Amino acid sequence: MGQGKSIRLDRFLAEMKQGTRSQVKEMIRKGRVLVDGTVCRESDRKIFPDETRVTLDGQPVGWADTEYYMLNKPQGVVSATEDGRYQTVIDLIDEAKRKDLFPVGRLDIDTEGLLLITNDGALAHELLAPKKHVDKVYFARVKGTLKEGIEARFQAGLTLKDGTPVRPAELVIEKKWNDAGEDLCEARLTIHEGKFHQVKRMFEAEGGEVIYLKRLSMGPLALDEALATGEYRALTEDEIRALIERTLTSQNCVSNDENLSDTQNNTPPEINWNTVDAVLFDLDGTLVDSMWMWKAIDVEFLKRYGYDCPEDLEKVIEGMSFSETAIYFKDRFQLPMTLDEIKAIWIEMSIDKYRHEVPLKSGVAEFLSFLKKKGIRMGIATSNAQDMVAAVLDSLEIRSYFGVVATACEVAAGKPAPDIYLKVAADLGVQPEKCLVFEDVPAGILAGKRAGMRVGAVEDVFSLSMIEEKKELADFYIRDYRELIQGAR
Repeated sequence: MGQGKSIRLDRFLAEMKQGTRSQVKEMIRKGRVLVDGTVCRESDRKIFPDETRVTLDGQPVGWADTEYYMLNKPQGVVSATEDGRYQTVIDLIDEAKRKDLFPVGRLDIDTEGLLLITNDGALAHELLAPKKHVDKVYFARVKGTLKEGIEARFQAGLTLKDGTPVRPAELVIEKKWNDAGEDLCEARLTIHEGKFHQVKRMFEAEGGEVIYLKRLSMGPLALDEALATGEYRALTEDEIRALIERTLTSQNCVSNDENLSDTQNNTPPEINWNTVDAVLFDLDGTLVDSMWMWKAIDVEFLKRYGYDCPEDLEKVIEGMSFSETAIYFKDRFQLPMTLDEIKAIWIEMSIDKYRHEVPLKSGVAEFLSFLKKKGIRMGIATSNAQDMVAAVLDSLEIRSYFGVVATACEVAAGKPAPDIYLKVAADLGVQPEKCLVFEDVPAGILAGKRAGMRVGAVEDVFSLSMIEEKKELADFYIRDYRELIQGAR
């Protein structure tokens, strides 16, 4: 979008990653958006991004073009937007105009090579979607005696030591040697997916140990050999165009690996509902579209006491119970009130938003009705306080669906500990292995898995940068609950 050109208000907010087009339309309709200080309820209102002042829930929404960077990731740096212990890949991008950049996918802390850094959520989703089969090429140095015929087994599709199947991959052994009695080799491997520690686990299954790993390419994007380790540059127009064209053509690709499990490709499974006794839900970002409001509350709350909202705050408090979060705020910001007073302020601030501004996630109403007709019990396991949960359930008229509503304050530890899910299952009178959990963030997914339950990851715009991690941890991934109803049995 060139300077001086106008753009629709809803498109502007969507491109600024404030939500999907339908979500921002709803925000505008509810009067949450101000244009030059005046409430605007017209989604098609034309604005000039470089000149018009737009705020959402009192926070300014700044204009900047989408950014794309190629990074030659060094060892010792984590593929994350924030981390309390290590330097992140985002820390290396000095010239970024905006603060909403994220890495497309993940390289392990000890892995080097190509990493795409952007704020283009739509492109990232297409590149990471399991069905897209985007090629990734790695250079690996491996020690150990590899089994004979390893190339053919990689080409046929391996089964890892934990029983996980992986898609066919192309392996080329480029060099072999022996050093002090130890077998070593260098290899080039092309995979078509991105499972957790996949390259290392593939060689491990064949008797080898990866001692050095570097990603050379991802789809049409190849690592610039002129970039030293730790250096980056903006993508060229040709590189951006090639990535976009790759995602468009991949939409027509059909997998020839239909025999792989639902866990492998993360597509919504055809669930045999006769084997499910209970479905358990997280609340924010899973049942209701409410994650946007917590950052707004944090900003407003901290501003009252003279603090700017730290960039790492959301990641740090992810999964904490309501009480644990209050303790953290009081200690970190030296707040001059009791824990009960902090929580009372938050409850007051959130209840109004829950009652008047928070909608159900896409397909939730239909899915709850479907489960009720099936006779499947339902429960909620949330980090929120009961007063806030009651406000949203009553305003959306869905309380009657849930036999148990539990908060993390009622158990010993919040997510990612399994306590809250084990409690809900016990209160419903069902065994953990008969439960299906829905969550929107990694900490919650881990909680469900550690409770011995099957877990579905739910798409939410506020955890888009975690999409690959969510898909790795969960058994499947959905964008809309209606995906689970179609063809259900």
